[in-house]
Amino acid sequence: MTLPDLFGVIGVALMLVAYAAGQLGRLDMTRAPALLMNLAGSLMVLGSLTFKFNLSAALMEGAWALVALYGLVRLAARRR
Repeated sequence: MTLPDLFGVIGVALMLVAYAAGQLGRLDMTRAPALLMNLAGSLMVLGSLTFKFNLSAALMEGAWALVALYGLVRLAARRR
């Protein structure tokens, strides 16, 4: 396994842990910790894709990152 592959696998693990924790009621998917885990994970997978590109995966991770970022922006706006 190459370093970019490892980086991508860790990113996938972050997103899956956040999703599972949300489904189990351990993490609120609308709060910063879950959104940050999803954003970081998707960016890590996108980073790994720069070494071995896959268009469909890049589109999925880009959309995932944008949704997480949107949630974080909404959270920040609500706090003001």
